[in-house]
Amino acid sequence: MKNFVAGAWIDKPKKIEVTNPFDNSVIDTVPRADAGDLEKALAFAERGAKVMAKLSSYERWKILRKAADMMAARNEELGQIISKEEGKIIAEGRGEANRAVETMMGSAEEAKRLHGETVPLDADPTGSNKLGFTLRVPCGVVAAIAPFNFPLNLVCHKVGPALAAGNTVIIKPASDTPLSAIKLTEILLEAGLPPEGIQCLTGSGGEIGDALVADRRVRKVTFTGSREIGERICRTAGIKKVTMELGSNSPVIVMPDADMEKVATVLAMTGYGNAGQTCISTQRVLTAKKVYSDLLSALKPKVEALTTGNQLDEKNKVGPMVKESEAVRVDEWINEAVSGGARLVAGGGRRGAIYLPAVVADVHPDMRISRDELFGPAVAVTPFDTIEEAIALANDSIYGLAAGIFTDNVEWAMKFAREAEAGNLHVNWGSQWRVDLMPYGGLKDSGFGKEGPKYAVNEMTELKMVVFHLNS
Repeated sequence: MKNFVAGAWIDKPKKIEVTNPFDNSVIDTVPRADAGDLEKALAFAERGAKVMAKLSSYERWKILRKAADMMAARNEELGQIISKEEGKIIAEGRGEANRAVETMMGSAEEAKRLHGETVPLDADPTGSNKLGFTLRVPCGVVAAIAPFNFPLNLVCHKVGPALAAGNTVIIKPASDTPLSAIKLTEILLEAGLPPEGIQCLTGSGGEIGDALVADRRVRKVTFTGSREIGERICRTAGIKKVTMELGSNSPVIVMPDADMEKVATVLAMTGYGNAGQTCISTQRVLTAKKVYSDLLSALKPKVEALTTGNQLDEKNKVGPMVKESEAVRVDEWINEAVSGGARLVAGGGRRGAIYLPAVVADVHPDMRISRDELFGPAVAVTPFDTIEEAIALANDSIYGLAAGIFTDNVEWAMKFAREAEAGNLHVNWGSQWRVDLMPYGGLKDSGFGKEGPKYAVNEMTELKMVVFHLNS
């Protein structure tokens, strides 16, 4: 595939190979963009911002809606691309492609809902004979930096709202999974988006990423990825609007009144989907001592039943991690925990990029698989005595993206809702649940700003205040 820069599809002598993580076969290649390509993109985007700002809300709606319809018609193609380049099972690839359609449709709808409001200036003693209202206007040039784990839908969560708001976008997809973003670029152009509206460059963060976010022509940066890279971007970006969707080690509290069969069924989904490579994947399972052994007994067979292998084989429930080095890392973290006194109750072990879904019990809160972001197919189970202790353990983290609790006790559920330090809270479910229209974002080092088309559009616009000074 090629890059789309300054209104043209371009290739480069230097390539990045995109491989299937299951067997390391080369799926395709993409150009390795350099500083010269980025400069062309930025200069073109500066002009493109003026073109996009002149499109009416209706024109933006029409383009995004047509793109969504085209994506729906090509669901199988997009699902296959996602699964091949990222490693998630084909059912999850198709599911992501479907979600991406919803994200683009939601963005199209928000293009028609951009509006300001009147401000009652005469409520101030000096505001007599003043008429005030606000206008929402595009930021201008948006840099959209996407992660590997949802290579289509998370790009849509950045591109869709940016275009709905009248901006121009420069996409920098993850080097491991760039094909979905390039395919989205093709579809948007086929749907009638002006060439000035979008560009897509593939290359290393050090070579083009840092320069992209630092450039003064970029007025908005939206990033999903690790806390470390997010902090680096914030230090580099300077004075511009920034949205950060960063990491987590999401806790789920299991209270003594919970239905263990339901808990185990849900955790087998929310802890291991996409091989655990989801920001809100259940990582820490904080379990009341009264039901601790019951939870482990119920969870063990469900996790052991998760078949692993080729992600394109319909029978498999967990595919490879995005690359073998990540599976090696997960294995090291779990072995470290076991050496420190934890117990491997189910799974564990590695075959290439595949890590067998694991349950690790008796995990001390200071262990790395509890304190850091594992981002792999395993959950760490830790006992507690009281709801107060459980919430304190849940909050004992630099992260705060998502958390869950299982209980039928309304008082416990409300205490959790009020006191848990996370941006997305779930009662009687695991931490991994999201629909694309909801406000989604974290607290603490999990970032700031919200995604979801309605909320992201506000992040992608500037607010102007207009005052008419009328004659008496």
